[in-house]
Amino acid sequence: MSSTVSPLAPKNVPDMPVIAGVRLATAEAGIRYKNRTDVLLAIMDKGTAVAGVFTKSKCPSAPVEWCRAKLKGGKARALVVNSGNANAFTGKTGRGSTALTAKIAAKAVGCSESEIFLASTGVIGEPLDATKFDGVLGRLAETAEAGDYLAAAKAIMTTDTFPKVATATVKLGKAKVTINGMAKGAGMIAPDMATMLSFIFTDAPIAPAALQALLKAGVEDTFNAVTIDGDTSTSDTLLAFATGAAAEHGAPKISRASDPRLKAFTKAFNQILANLSEQVARDGEGARKLVEITVEGAKTKASARKIAMSIANSPLVKTAIAGEDANWGRVVMAVGKAGEPADRDKLSIAFNGIRVAKSGARDPSYDEAQVSEAMKAPEIAIKVSLGLGKGRDRVLTCDLTKEYVAINGDYRS
Repeated sequence: MSSTVSPLAPKNVPDMPVIAGVRLATAEAGIRYKNRTDVLLAIMDKGTAVAGVFTKSKCPSAPVEWCRAKLKGGKARALVVNSGNANAFTGKTGRGSTALTAKIAAKAVGCSESEIFLASTGVIGEPLDATKFDGVLGRLAETAEAGDYLAAAKAIMTTDTFPKVATATVKLGKAKVTINGMAKGAGMIAPDMATMLSFIFTDAPIAPAALQALLKAGVEDTFNAVTIDGDTSTSDTLLAFATGAAAEHGAPKISRASDPRLKAFTKAFNQILANLSEQVARDGEGARKLVEITVEGAKTKASARKIAMSIANSPLVKTAIAGEDANWGRVVMAVGKAGEPADRDKLSIAFNGIRVAKSGARDPSYDEAQVSEAMKAPEIAIKVSLGLGKGRDRVLTCDLTKEYVAINGDYRS
């Protein structure tokens, strides 16, 4: 956790309302860090539905494997998250740590171990000493309150420079329901499902299958459209919990994601995912510029996504942006290497609304001074027009600075 907040951090942090059926508590368990909270316990009321999406890495962490197995039950009573140690690439020891953590948490909360969900973030390859949770989780269960989401978001941070939270309140039927979300992530971000870690809580009465469908669809154009460095984590976990408490106030019980009564909720839910994923991009390790890349005129949306990601993950493009250089030649390179349909002589490129290349060559009206001034902005928009079809997509990334190298060169020190 950095003491210097990213210059791209949101200017305002929302007040996070209470969600009926959810209690939170944090503590210092001494997993890796000193003098800071590093464990979060969230306790949910009986009957809480759970949904999740996880990394597609072939080397997933032990907590990811645990959650995948428990997700089939569709119900959750508690979530335990620790920072400082990912419990990944830890073999039999890691699986034992997850089992022991779940056992301790289940005893503290008074539920089945199958209703405990786990997430860990931090160093890969180091054994996690789960005995450090013994006693700590019991105290947290006794002191947990329906409250401080900002403190919870701080407890799960690693190299993040600010806690990431978002909230929304919408109508479901005639009742008001609330959605709160938190996330952490600043490096090793090229999600193939969600982000490093993210958790969504709502009091809406939504069945597990409907919540799962909603979550799976929602990540595609939010968390899966963000990249910091092109590296997909072993630990990526996004869990959503629906306590159903709003049913007491007249909210209808939802069993299908396609239920028309869910329209406003779905929009708000996706906005929460978009908000959190943008905050991840804004907190990219060493980042000084938020970069939005839009590709239009592709053969398909999927083709546009691949080309946009090729640009977003190019170290040459990202370092040019860090140097405030509108080097469209590097964008051309990234388009060409993506392996998707492209015609050099139809290609146009713009930086912050200023077209620098047209029809496969430098734009006749190109003004170096104008473009250089535009590149000093903290937010950079790159637009690529392929002229081949109607496919369009958008991804978010950040620049690549010397600080990124420094942070990751010293990560285990």
